[in-house]
Amino acid sequence: MATESYVLTAEVRERAGKGIARALRREDKIPAVIYGGKKEPAPIAIPAHDMSIEYNKGGIMTKVCKVNLAGKEELVLARDVQIHPVTDRVLHVDFLRVTDKTKVVVSVPVVFINQDKSPGIEAKAVLNMVRHTIDLKCSAKNIASEIQVDMTGLEMGDTARYSHAILPEGSTFADTDRDYTIVTLVSSRAAASAAGDGAEAEEGEEAEGEEGEEASTEAAEE
Repeated sequence: MATESYVLTAEVRERAGKGIARALRREDKIPAVIYGGKKEPAPIAIPAHDMSIEYNKGGIMTKVCKVNLAGKEELVLARDVQIHPVTDRVLHVDFLRVTDKTKVVVSVPVVFINQDKSPGIEAKAVLNMVRHTIDLKCSAKNIASEIQVDMTGLEMGDTARYSHAILPEGSTFADTDRDYTIVTLVSSRAAASAAGDGAEAEEGEEAEGEEGEEASTEAAEE
């Protein structure tokens, strides 16, 4: 299933630069640029409210956007979004022009199907996730909203790999070096043991950190 699209209205920016960008943000607008498609880059400004709504919905890097610009419509895909480190406000967006020939690499979330046909899950296995998303190469106009992984027949201790994934039509794995692990079905006892080992490792790191801080303090006082 392809992801949904969204619509933004933009205006042309005649000039660029930090001063212009700051002035736009004071007017509740976000500086952005549309590039690619064998055309010159087009600096634009977008209403901050509209852009923030779309960004906060999530998945903006996999949704095609219809930008209304000076009476014309551009199909674009967000490829880079700059966020303020403190306020989390959108500061700048780079959009790629999208055509029928545009290919992109995107991270698509994993979902599991036929869990009721997995003996391991029926036996209360815990899903030890290795990859929550997988990078796909696909048409920018047909980006999948999810990658399905078939759990049919998987027993306790089994592993679901790339070969278990059902790829959307027209998509391929971005990395084809090997059959990577997506998830392993483990017992609740094994999962608890792994979690305990992780907690002990964190405590050890904290203790070492505290000793290091004390040593640094003593050295500074000397």
